Parts: sequence; structure tokens; C-alpha cells
Amino acid sequence: MMMTMTTTDPFPTSLLGDEDVRVLLLENIHVDGADFLRGKGYQVETRDGALSEDELIEAIQGVHLLGIRSTTYITEKVLDAAPDLIAIGAFCIGTNQIDLAATTERGIAVFNAPYSNTRSVVELAIAEIISLARRLHEKSTDMHNGVWNKSAAGSHEVRGRTLGIVGYGNIGSQLSVIAEALGFKVVFYDIDDKLALGNAKRCSTIEELLQTSDVVTLHVDGRPGNAGLFGAEEMAQMKPRSLFLNLSRGIAVDTAALRQHIESGHIAGAALDVFPVEPKRQGDAFESDLRGLPNVILTPHVGGSTEEAQQDIGRFVASKLRSYASAGSTSLSVNLPEINLPSDATKHRLALVHRNHPGVLATINGLLGEHEVNIEAQSLSTRGELGYVLTDVAAEVGPDVLKELASLPETVRLRQLS
Repeated sequence: MMMTMTTTDPFPTSLLGDEDVRVLLLENIHVDGADFLRGKGYQVETRDGALSEDELIEAIQGVHLLGIRSTTYITEKVLDAAPDLIAIGAFCIGTNQIDLAATTERGIAVFNAPYSNTRSVVELAIAEIISLARRLHEKSTDMHNGVWNKSAAGSHEVRGRTLGIVGYGNIGSQLSVIAEALGFKVVFYDIDDKLALGNAKRCSTIEELLQTSDVVTLHVDGRPGNAGLFGAEEMAQMKPRSLFLNLSRGIAVDTAALRQHIESGHIAGAALDVFPVEPKRQGDAFESDLRGLPNVILTPHVGGSTEEAQQDIGRFVASKLRSYASAGSTSLSVNLPEINLPSDATKHRLALVHRNHPGVLATINGLLGEHEVNIEAQSLSTRGELGYVLTDVAAEVGPDVLKELASLPETVRLRQLS
């Protein structure tokens, strides 16, 4: 059971039972995630597609836990309409679709799945690189059109070619290892200092990578600085007849410039799984500058959409949401200080998100002491401007004590868990 309040909420009069916890899961989140949350007794509503801001504002009323993927955007306006919301689960790698500053300010925990679909994205990249090198997409299209075009022209092996990876994080580094096993020479560029795996070589500039690579693949995150990362200037620096892939963020690539370089023949083929603007629901119309081009593979943001990955993500993020709701655990939270204090069924727990000011813990403990509340266990962690403290007490804390804690000027959000 839990009770939650912020400094602006009406004072709650009773603990919230598990059966009263409302969960909204959007964008075809795997059924295992929903079932895991239902197993705790939560009320779980699932929807197939993403929601617009106005639709989400209507749907989020009374919701405590929200699950999304990459197409639903969590804005400050949405958060203002969701006073009961305590946590958001991004059932994907990225969290750029969530206003993290606004969630942090409100003490709303955000969780994601930074590793669960890495292998799926890597396998898609390898498959598309080979398909582009062999021009399989074009040959398959010809066959479906009744044309027998048995020719080696323009078809190449990947062995001995140079693969350039822009962004050497979880996906880029794993791709590096597998590509090398296929016979690629691997070079990479990253703005952070990353340890090279295997025989991969680090490039000091992105220009160096572009000028030496037969295949260039992007694996960057959605930070604002990556918008427009790859445009006409970068494409012009690529080797003639090289290949290009983007399985990371749609905002990173100027698709109009890419079309021009494909039509001119400078770039021999491309594969894109992400786009600057993507449809929100299954069956919606898809528009792109790249439609209809030869040797261009377009996929609907399915890099991590294997059954194995989605099942793993569903279970992983759902478990994080459940642990936070029931025990206050912020392990692997994107935005809140991390605490994972072991639970004790015989104790009652206070979870307090506060502004990171000196003396807050002493104030909290002094207040509890004044009311003869015995502290059994306690853990505090800070992160930037926020602090988070879990306090286990011997008995349920009375409403007067909770009201005083909630009224502290440093308090952002207070929950009593039982």
C-alpha cells in the first residue's frame, strides 16, 4: 500500500491499496509487462498506439504509473494534468521523448531499458548492411515484379570493408565486435572517451571516419545537440559509393540531403529505421523524402522490436515501476537519486523526494523524533538538485506527522508505503 502527496496536493487521508493503483501502458507494450503489474493487483489499462498531448492529458487522469515507448511525448503540460503520477516507464532505450527536467522537479521517477534491445538493433544493422552490399532489396523487388535479373553488378562482400560507427555506446560497441567477426575493419567516433573493443580504431574526428569508411552507421542518442548531426556536408565527405545507416534517432539526419546524394550516386544505398516525424499509430500514413528510391531500406522503427527484446523490456521496466511503487526503489532511475533499501514487511516506509539543501535529513529526523517515531533503517542519496531518502519506521505514521513532513519547504514529494 502507498500514500502519496506533493506540497501542493490535498492531504490524503488513507493509504492507497495495491488494488487502487492505476497503470496506463501505451504503444503495444509487451503483455508480460502488463501481466507483471497485474500480478501485484494493480489496475492496468493498455492501448495499442501513442497518444497526442491532448489525448494523453485526458487519459492520464488518476493514473499513478505510465508506460510508453518512443512515440508518446511527455510534456510539462501533460505532467501538470497528472498530480497522481509517481513514475514513468520508457519501454525502450531513449528518454528524449520525456521532459526529464519537469519530471524531476515534480519528483516523478523515470525508468528505461538501456540494454534490453541492444542485440536486436545490432542484428538488424548487420542484416541491412549485408542486404545493401548485395542489393538484395532491389533484387527481391524485381523478382516480385516478374523480372529475372541475375547479375553481380553492384553486389559486394562485406569482408575486408571498413565500417564506420558514429556513437560507440552499448549498441555501437556490440556492433563493432560482431562486424569484426564478419571480416570488417572497424573504426568509430564518439564525443566521449570510449575504450575500443577488439581491433576497432578510434577516429579523432568524424571527418576522418567519413573519409575512410565504406559503410557509415549512426548510433547516437536523442540529445538536442545531435539534431541535424548528419547533413549534406557530412554526406559529401563520405567515400563515393559508400553505404549509410541510421538506426538511432530520426532528428540526426537530413533526409532531403540524403535523397540528393543517393540520386546523384555518391551514396550507393541506405537503410533507415527512424525518421524526423513518425506516425503515432499502426496503419497511419508514412511520408518521407526517401520513399521510392532504389537500394534504400525503410523500416518502421523496429530496431528493438523483436519478440525477445520486447518481452525482456516489458518485464524489466515493469519490475522497476513496481519496485518503485511498492518499495520506493529508484535503482537505475534516469532522473532521481538511486536508492535500493531492502524491504522489511514488518516495517512502514516513508519515501521523501526533497530539494538538496544542507540539513534536510536532520530536519526530517528531528521532526520524527519530536513525534516519537522510531527510525529502524534509513538511506539517503543525492543527485544534482534533488535528494531522496527512504526511512523505515516501526509503526504507521500518523496524519499529523505526514502533514508536517509534506509541509517542509524542501519537500518535493512524499509517499508512505506499507
